[in-house]
Amino acid sequence: MVLQKSSSSTSSMVFKVTRKPAELVAPAGPTPHELKLLSDIDDQQALRFHYSGVQIFAYNPSMAGKDPVHVIREALSKALVFYYPLAGRLREGPRGKLMVNCSGEGVLFMEADADVTLDHFGVDPLPPFPCFDELLYDVRSSHDGIINSPLLLLQVKLFTHTMIVSL
Repeated sequence: MVLQKSSSSTSSMVFKVTRKPAELVAPAGPTPHELKLLSDIDDQQALRFHYSGVQIFAYNPSMAGKDPVHVIREALSKALVFYYPLAGRLREGPRGKLMVNCSGEGVLFMEADADVTLDHFGVDPLPPFPCFDELLYDVRSSHDGIINSPLLLLQVKLFTHTMIVSL
């Protein structure tokens, strides 16, 4: 893909992002199956969208010989036992009131690789991040928006000596 830097520079940046198929990561153990009503503050029409965020982690020598994608996938599965509502789906109840169906279906997880280093972007890894939209997985929600969609999408992107986790 050809991407433009988001600076005043007119030079273009060419790199390739390879994504593996998305998978659902379920809790590592049993979780309660229940409905949790959202508060009136959380259940506002203006808040019914997926939010994107990026965390950037430099290479850590203590991770030598370990697959960071496997480590994150396993840790996520274990964390979902305690944060089990994140593995559920939003549902609409009476009068459109939102609730979380704690179903344990899982969160969407994707692995991606990019053939560049973070240094190629020529900026500190602070917002606004160049090529942000091109690096993120495009969440194609159902026709109902966030209703019945995974509540969390985690994409782990590996650059040379850097890892980006997109939410």
